[in-house]
Amino acid sequence: MIFGLSSILFRSIFQPFRTMASAIPAQTPNAAQNLEKNELYSMGPGFWNVRGRFKILKLIDIETQMSIIQLRNGKFLVIDTVEMNDRLRQEIDQLTNNGEKIEAVIATHPFHTLAFPAFYQLYPKPAYYGTPRHLRRLTDIPWKGDLDDCNIRKKWEPEVEMRIPAGAEFINPQPESSNHFISVFVYHPASRTLHVDDTIMYAEKPGFLLKVFGYKDGAMAFHPSIKSSGLHPTADAPYLFRDWMRNVLKDWPFDNICCAHMGVKMGGAHADVSALLERAEHLFDKISAKNKKKNPSGELPPGNHPNMNVSGDECG
Repeated sequence: MIFGLSSILFRSIFQPFRTMASAIPAQTPNAAQNLEKNELYSMGPGFWNVRGRFKILKLIDIETQMSIIQLRNGKFLVIDTVEMNDRLRQEIDQLTNNGEKIEAVIATHPFHTLAFPAFYQLYPKPAYYGTPRHLRRLTDIPWKGDLDDCNIRKKWEPEVEMRIPAGAEFINPQPESSNHFISVFVYHPASRTLHVDDTIMYAEKPGFLLKVFGYKDGAMAFHPSIKSSGLHPTADAPYLFRDWMRNVLKDWPFDNICCAHMGVKMGGAHADVSALLERAEHLFDKISAKNKKKNPSGELPPGNHPNMNVSGDECG
């Protein structure tokens, strides 16, 4: 996993932007709890989240995540991966019958890649699905399919729903050093939990260094690259993303959110994301005006791909 914040942490675009129960044994999070890393925590019926470490500048742990979803057939989906240790391996083995019940491992963020090779060595039997960049970069993993294929995203509906944000580059995000905005959103209706990587960030209790850079308790924000390269450089891209988010909020009544960076919020997440989107309206206007001035033709630059995920039924 390569995370773009390290290269932009000190720039002015860096803005500020809870929670779960170990299945073995169960524990329930509270608002002020600092969750232990590399442990399973239950977000609700059939949904577990794992907090992993990921440091930038070798100082600031902005965390990363993995989620596990139990299907009605008794099997499991693993959403993203983190660095494993013996304890986490034991918990996953106990939950999934030594991995025999893992149906698929799904990589949702183009740049969250580092933990997948080791996870595959531990659990080579499930089907692996990833973003186009995963398939290009991690060639030692025999990927079963590409999340750019809507048939793959719809494979586990209605138990698990997946959508790709509109208005942003999914197939080939550039520049790779900082454009880590887009990720596949994964919603689990049974637990009313939304799993999202870098697109949305949440900090329940940011550490001292993060507070120095403006992060506040309980802050939620879009990834800072939204102000630069995160969206397509067209005048309509910010509004395509905004309208896509509105559809997500309308269609998915999630109560909890698991964010790779930097934590999870248990309860009230839908209202918080709604407020975040409302606060961003001026930002969308500003980005649109800037893009229109720089790119009056509205054409996508070479290497970018038209994005058709503009409605609730993005596979239609």
